[in-house]
Amino acid sequence: MNSKAIIVENLTKIFNGFTAVDGISFEVEKGEIFGFLGANGAGKTTAMKMLCGLSMPTSGSAMVAGFDVYKENESIKKNIGYMSQKFSLYEDLTIKENIRFYAGIYGIRPELITSKTTLLLEQLTLEKEANLLVKQLPLGWKQKLAFSVAIFHDPQIVFLDEPTGGVDPITRRDFWNMIYDAAAKGITVFVTTHYMDEAEYCDRVSIMVDGQIDALDTPGNLKSSFQAGSMDEVFLQIARKAKRSE
Repeated sequence: MNSKAIIVENLTKIFNGFTAVDGISFEVEKGEIFGFLGANGAGKTTAMKMLCGLSMPTSGSAMVAGFDVYKENESIKKNIGYMSQKFSLYEDLTIKENIRFYAGIYGIRPELITSKTTLLLEQLTLEKEANLLVKQLPLGWKQKLAFSVAIFHDPQIVFLDEPTGGVDPITRRDFWNMIYDAAAKGITVFVTTHYMDEAEYCDRVSIMVDGQIDALDTPGNLKSSFQAGSMDEVFLQIARKAKRSE
């Protein structure tokens, strides 16, 4: 049985002569928390969109949840969860309406939606707020809800694009506890972040520079290799090589 959730070989994306992603190769183990880092313009969001089946590669190959990004991108979408950098729920719907809406999109059987919704509201301690409009929630609670909805259908992999941007440190820590819980259940977590302390929470980290992966290892090994005391120091050493920015 294949233990790889994601297999990428020489994946490339070119826009009008500009190489946004330049021949990257890596693998992600099932159940792993994989950090995908890079400065603005490094190409990480473009790479993530290809892996999510949202953008067709120019060349190279990739298998996500056992499906080919060229031929089976619709199957990929059904087997992953995705939380975008910008808040992805509908603010003019209630908490319960958002959960039910996305449950329907994910194809969860109607008879399961009610019980799973009740369980989720209990887990988030939002039972009393179920009929509150999402726009009335604090940002941290919005992000927790968005993540919970992204894994509501028990996907094989969840892609998180800057999921904790703008929230306070305590909420960020709570959010990462949710990530740990998801990984413990076997969900592979593929996460981008600008917070280098969060890189320390990942099993392994890759760092992109100018469309290429410049480093990939465990946080501990990366700090040792770069003789750095923190992932922030590692990132600064690598990011200095960048020649382009957004």
